[in-house]
Order: sequence, then structure tokens, then C-alpha cells
Amino acid sequence: MPKYAPNKMSTAVKKWYFELLREGYKGAAAARVVGVSTSCGSLWFIDAGSMIVPDPGPISPRFLTQDDRIAIADGLQAKQSAKAIAASIGKSFQTVYREIQRNSKPDGRYHPWWAHNQALLRRQRPKPEKIRASKPLRTTVREKLADKWSPQQISRFLARTHSDEPAMRACPETIYRALFAGQLGRKPGKLRTGRIRRKKQRRGVPSPNKIKSMTLIHQRPDEVNDRKIPGHWEGDLIIGRGQGSAIGTLVERTTRYVRLIHLPDGWKAPQVRNAIVTQTADVPLQLRQTLTWDQGRELTLHQDIEALTGFRVYFCDPHSPWQRGTNENTNGLLRQYFPKGTDLSVHTARDLREVARQLNRRPRLVLGDKTPAEAMKEWLTGPLTR
Repeated sequence: MPKYAPNKMSTAVKKWYFELLREGYKGAAAARVVGVSTSCGSLWFIDAGSMIVPDPGPISPRFLTQDDRIAIADGLQAKQSAKAIAASIGKSFQTVYREIQRNSKPDGRYHPWWAHNQALLRRQRPKPEKIRASKPLRTTVREKLADKWSPQQISRFLARTHSDEPAMRACPETIYRALFAGQLGRKPGKLRTGRIRRKKQRRGVPSPNKIKSMTLIHQRPDEVNDRKIPGHWEGDLIIGRGQGSAIGTLVERTTRYVRLIHLPDGWKAPQVRNAIVTQTADVPLQLRQTLTWDQGRELTLHQDIEALTGFRVYFCDPHSPWQRGTNENTNGLLRQYFPKGTDLSVHTARDLREVARQLNRRPRLVLGDKTPAEAMKEWLTGPLTR
């Protein structure tokens, strides 16, 4: 195979030739259009790998285009550094380094059309699943899982023992996917952690749980932390069996007074909004100051709740239940009445009021052995009806 085409035609002419091939031109016709001989065009085609992969265009701006790869080849021919080439095409120098390493030809030359063909081949979907397609790899992975190895340990073992056999190597993610797809036998017991399901990794993708226009707990007024004046509440849900039912819990920080929110129609955002609005309507306005919640999707409509109730809603940091410590403690007390793994939909609104009444009439050490109802009564000019 020749090192390069025998003529000195410009890169633009070669680009035009390959564009015609991708449009469906025969080699001889494309060569005739760009003004070179058929044999010259054939040599270009052979040097590019003897194939033209259809190019649907880049999926994302982060992918290199054919023009980017031509610029990289021209830069290398001009002895430019990878950083200079990266600056000229608006990419990071790591991207250019990785492109040259991955898509150079076996003889070490970087050929832009060869490189683009290789990238398009890797991008094609669906790809055969590596572990499903290789019985030796599948057998090795299954044996190590049976010995209680983790996917990370198996991946490192394969890299050490099969460094020259790409077909016998697999990253931890590949092993996890094969396991949970059933390619490695029965799932229970395969992982030493005992897990039988796993969420897909979504690195770099915004979480669907993200709530718009959140006001975080760090912006909450200092008086909330002092617990000197009531009217500042913490809220959460306790979830029933199979996540099929829920009860809303509200606890006032100063008096530890509890309200339970009946959710007979489910616990998605509209139902939670409607239940909080209707079932706190009897709470005096001066006791509806703030409401602190975790970042659960059930409070996506927090702006509606603020407008309709007068509460100012604040959200805890992710995975920080201690920022609602009073509510977490109360939820623990409530599990005496609503054990985990039970169906919470069987409890009526009257049942919830009775449970709240019992808790509010139970003396609390933190209140000097007063009950939450007594502590709340000290701040009220009229009775709190529930």
C-alpha cells in the first residue's frame, strides 16, 4: 500500500472526492469530477481503508467532524503541537491527543478519512454485547462472581491477565449490565452486596428530580434555628409497601406539634399540593411561616403551595436528613403506628387525626415534659382544631 497518493492535490480536492463518494458517486465518476485519474482516486480510497461509512453528522458538538479531522491532519503535517491544533478547531488538547492515539492507522500515520471512518464505525448502534458474544469471557466473569469477586475486581483481573486480548477484557459497567440483563445466570446472590437491581448511570445528565426555583435551607431565616417562635414546620412523606401509598407528616419545630396529611389519591406533586393546602387551612396564619422539605419530586409545585398557604418553602441539601432532624425523629415515632412495609392506604383521615392527637398529647422531655398540644396552646389565642 503506498504511503501517500502520488500527486500533490490539495486537501480540499481530496475532501471533495470523498464527499462525492458519500453522496453515492462511483470511484471513477468522482475522480473525473474532481479532475484526477481513476487510479489516483483508487489510491486515495485504499489509503482511507477501502470503505466509506455513511456520515449522519455529529450527534453532539463534542464529537469531531470530518473537517476537524482534516484540520488535525494538516496540523500534524505542519509539525504543529496538539495544543495549537486544538486551539485552531476549538477543542480541548486532551480531545486532540485522544483522537490521534485512537484513530491513527496501524503504521502510525494519521489519515483524516481513515480516522473518520473508524469513528463512525464505533458510533454505529446497536453494537453486539461483548459478554453475550464471547463464551470464554462470559465463563470467566461468571466464575469470579461465584467466588464473590466484585465487578471492579474482575475487570482489573481481566486487564492484568489478558492485556494483549481486547476481546477478553470488560469494564465494570459492562459486567454490571450483563449481570442485570440476565446474561450471567440468576441475579440473586451474584453480587456479594445482594443487590438485584441498579439504576443506570447518568453521568453529566441533569437529574430528573431537580426542582426548579428551589430556595435552599441555607437561605432560611436565623429565627428558624432559634426555635423561639413557632410557625416553622418540617415536612416529609412516609412511604408504604411497594411505594404504593404515603402519608404526609408535618411537625412544628418549636412545639413539636404534629399534623398528618391524608393522601388518598396518591402522592405525586398535584395531590400533595392539594392535600397540604386543604389540610392546613385551619392552621392560624401566624403559624404558617416556613416549611422545610427534602428534595423529593412530590414538592415540585412548591410555588403553588407558597401562594395558597402562606408558607415559605425551603429545601434541604441532597441526602441530608439531619437538616430536618425534628421531622425525622417524629417519623420514627410514627412507625409505631405505621410500620414499614405495610399498606398505608387503609388508614382514613380520621385514623390519621387520632394518631396525631395521641402524639400531641404525649409528654416530651425536650419540652420539659409538656405535651406538644400544651406547648402549642401557649402561643394560640384560639384552639387549634386538629
